[in-house]
Amino acid sequence: MTSISPTSLDQIGLYTPDQRVRRDSTVWTLVQGVLAPLQFLIFLVSLALVLRYMATGEGYALATGSIIAKTGILYLIMVTGAIWEKVVFGQWLFAPAFFWEDVVSFVVIALHTFYLYGLLTGSIRPETLIVIVLLAYATYVVNAAQFLWKLRVARLQSEAMA
Repeated sequence: MTSISPTSLDQIGLYTPDQRVRRDSTVWTLVQGVLAPLQFLIFLVSLALVLRYMATGEGYALATGSIIAKTGILYLIMVTGAIWEKVVFGQWLFAPAFFWEDVVSFVVIALHTFYLYGLLTGSIRPETLIVIVLLAYATYVVNAAQFLWKLRVARLQSEAMA
C-alpha cells in the first residue's frame, strides 16, 4: 500500500475515496460507533464514582470496579480500532490520518495499565492509584476530543465532496 505523507493528506482530506468506501462498508466502523459512546458513558459513571470517593472517602470498591470496567472497554476499543485501521488504511496502527490519536491512545492505555498493575500487585497505595486514574482520565478526554475532531473533519470532507 502506498504511504500518504502529511502534505498529501492535507490535499486529499482525511480519507482517499477508496478508504472512504472501505470505512463505510466495514462492520468495524459500526463497532467503533457503538463502543466509543459506551466507553464515554462508562467513563462518566466511573469519574463520578472516583470523585465521590475522593470527596467522602467512601465507595472505593465501587470506584475500583468502575475503573476496571473502563479499562476493559478501553482495551476492547483499542483492539477493534486497530482492526478498523487495518481494514480502512491497510495498517494496524499509526496510519497517517490517525497517527497522533493512536499515540495519545497508547498513553491512555499505559496509564490505565499502570493503574491495574498497581491495583493487582498491591504495590501502589489507593491514594496514588486515584491520582494515576485521574491522569488516565484526563488524557482520555484529550484523546476523545481528538477523535471527535476527526469525525468533524470527515463530515466536512464528505459534505465538500457531495
